[in-house]
Amino acid sequence: MNRFSHILTLPVTSILRMGCALVLLLAIGCASQPVAIEVDDSPIFYPALPDIPRIQYLATFSSSKDVEKSQSDLSNFILGEDSGVKSIKKPYGVGIFEGRIYAVDTSSFGYAVMDMVNSEFKLISGHGGGRMSLPINITIDEDGTKYITDTQIDKVLVFDREDRFVQAFGITGQFKPVDTAIFKDKLFVLDIRDHEVEVLNKHNGTLLYKISQPGSLEGDLFHPTNIKIGPDNSVYISDTTNFRVQKFTQDGRHEQSFGSVGTSLGQFARPKGIALDKESRLYVVDAAFENIQIMDAEGRLLMFFGGPGGYRDNINLPVDIEIDYDNVALFQPYAHPDFKLEYIILVSSQFGLNKVNVYGFGKMDGMEYIDDLPESNGN
Repeated sequence: MNRFSHILTLPVTSILRMGCALVLLLAIGCASQPVAIEVDDSPIFYPALPDIPRIQYLATFSSSKDVEKSQSDLSNFILGEDSGVKSIKKPYGVGIFEGRIYAVDTSSFGYAVMDMVNSEFKLISGHGGGRMSLPINITIDEDGTKYITDTQIDKVLVFDREDRFVQAFGITGQFKPVDTAIFKDKLFVLDIRDHEVEVLNKHNGTLLYKISQPGSLEGDLFHPTNIKIGPDNSVYISDTTNFRVQKFTQDGRHEQSFGSVGTSLGQFARPKGIALDKESRLYVVDAAFENIQIMDAEGRLLMFFGGPGGYRDNINLPVDIEIDYDNVALFQPYAHPDFKLEYIILVSSQFGLNKVNVYGFGKMDGMEYIDDLPESNGN
């Protein structure tokens, strides 16, 4: 066990009594601002060497300084090093598409676009019917279309590849959308108020059918916050107030539940962001433990990583996670020369110095990986 492991020893009573109304758990957090700690720039792995590593911390993206070309020395002297710096304040949803990292900023009424290829940073706030009030999450379709959930105006806002507003879904009283997922022509809209999923036609917003109902039984939902479609085409939902992740068929039949309330490994206090890799490994962000747990398809814990603090790899009140295979080449230069990335993992944090952390899942040359990711009782 290392400096990341203590987070699983918090008393469950203290976790469940945090000064946050769980109903408002999307835009409100309960974390103190960590103090910056000077550390060296040596590679950070999980598990740490000499154990066989599977994940490496790669980089942090929190402001325009992390993507834009630096000013000249003369400009820095005259204007100051932080002149014109644009920062992400309180992100929730995170995504990546064609070298651009997207972070929905709940405090800036829009989403940040951090273009790693062209070294640009911009904030999209929308206009007219597409003006954002309290944006929470982002889902990016294969053609670059973006679906933004806004819990202030209770709509799903659609923006095209070039970040131009296209249309909005949701009439008065229909839902309070917190996240979406896409499968072919269907848009799965997660409704935190009615504790259900509305499945829409992604082109025109027509309601097709609904999934689940409020409650605590298997297949019920209570304050669900995040949704993903897995490689098996099943629907995975963070059932936050029920302290679990649930798996459904696309027509709404309950298939499986992952986790339960508690402080032990494999249990949750406040599960939020979820993601799945191509091997159906489930990544679950826990905003209370401030870590990410990785489970296999049977719900067994494989490993966990993360932890609060001021180190460059730390996460503070983490909320969302995204796995991406398409932009690995952009991040391979951030990795140890012998660590070959298979995919990248983006994690957003609402507090602390690090707003969007990027990690890489891979293998170290010269090490024997007996099992792809053996079941473990730690990280």
